[in-house]
Amino acid sequence: MRPDGRRNDELRPFSFERDFTDAADGSCLVAFGRTRVLCTASIGDGVPRWLKDTDKGWVTAEYSMLPGSSNERIRRRVSGRSQEIQRLIARSLRAVCDLEVLGEREVTVDCDVIQADGGTRTASICGGFVALHDALERLVVSGDLAANPLTDQLAAVSVGIVEGEPRLDLPYVEDSTAEVDFNVVMTGSGRFVEVQGTAEGEAFDRAQLDALVDLATGGIAEIAEAQRALLADPPPART
Repeated sequence: MRPDGRRNDELRPFSFERDFTDAADGSCLVAFGRTRVLCTASIGDGVPRWLKDTDKGWVTAEYSMLPGSSNERIRRRVSGRSQEIQRLIARSLRAVCDLEVLGEREVTVDCDVIQADGGTRTASICGGFVALHDALERLVVSGDLAANPLTDQLAAVSVGIVEGEPRLDLPYVEDSTAEVDFNVVMTGSGRFVEVQGTAEGEAFDRAQLDALVDLATGGIAEIAEAQRALLADPPPART
């Protein structure tokens, strides 16, 4: 039995609160269990110098755990871990964005962890996609873009082997003791963007790898369906 009573193939209760803030071009408060991440997308004019005059845009990301988000106070600094996570988020978002359709604009997706209980990077990808979608959709509504540059949905989830069992969507109590730990990023159409996996102790075999990927695929399909239902309507108009 898992600590929270879930089946091994069951996601934690999750939700997306669209337009959680109204200052950013797009925003979303995403929750997976007790994990909470505020994701905002801000559109700027111009692109990095190396993309100037290429007619292509850029999507980047920043990630941080805020003080008070975990049991020990997090200092306000960019750690090596934060840099690795924000690069993952940015790579994943660019995988489903047509940068030529975006044009010479840079979109920054900020992911700030308000409360951490495992899966903060995967929650950031899920909520960051919603924030990015709405920011770009507002450009379409305003006539600044002919079409939304996003080519597919994007979602991510953690999986791992805990006490010899493959489990989906690990909270901290499981993540901290997992024998094998994976983060999987996929598109809504079922294609893989990134798979990060590590044996924390004993090595794993092909059958265990397949079981973890199958768990992640099922969980991501459920998350993508929730995103699809949320984004079926355009983002609310700003007053």
